[in-house]
Amino acid sequence: MDVRIGVLALQGNVSEHIGAFERALAGMGHTDQSSVFPVKRPADLERCDALAIPGGESTTISRLIDKNQLDEPIRRFPGGIFATCAGMVLIATRVDDPKVRPLGLIDMTIDRNAFGRQKESFETDLPVKGLLGGPFHAIFIRAPVATQTGLGVTVLSRLPQGIVAVEQGRHMALAFHPELGGDTRLHERFLKNLKI
Repeated sequence: MDVRIGVLALQGNVSEHIGAFERALAGMGHTDQSSVFPVKRPADLERCDALAIPGGESTTISRLIDKNQLDEPIRRFPGGIFATCAGMVLIATRVDDPKVRPLGLIDMTIDRNAFGRQKESFETDLPVKGLLGGPFHAIFIRAPVATQTGLGVTVLSRLPQGIVAVEQGRHMALAFHPELGGDTRLHERFLKNLKI
């Protein structure tokens, strides 16, 4: 089965997400017809079965989404969305910063930079609900947390500061950066949930 994954390429870890999804697809035995490519405009999004919104700076990415006229196309996008760090901020319904215009795709309230500044970045082995093979080694960089989730949102993992991984339908949002390690289990879980 072939799948086309777009990575929002406005700012952030674009090449790292492309590489991680390519490794995940290869590990799952997808054919050469599957592809992972950058998305910069609405026409690119129309070719996608799934979209990754990478980490970066959420206020900057929010502004660039508007500038590139991607706000409504992403809101209407019928495929799954894989959002990490700043991406988790952007797909929430409520954010603690008025400069971020959330897309409202997962019913949750987000606290940006919940762990402090860049120097408070850290790594930890994180239990993730339903993930086989043991804890996931998670890299947190100026990470957000969800402080509240609505009906239909499954909490996959939390730390004392708040919720750091959720799923809702085809969407997955993570406060950390799975694309920076070699473990593609969360990318693969997301792809399996697409049911393409």
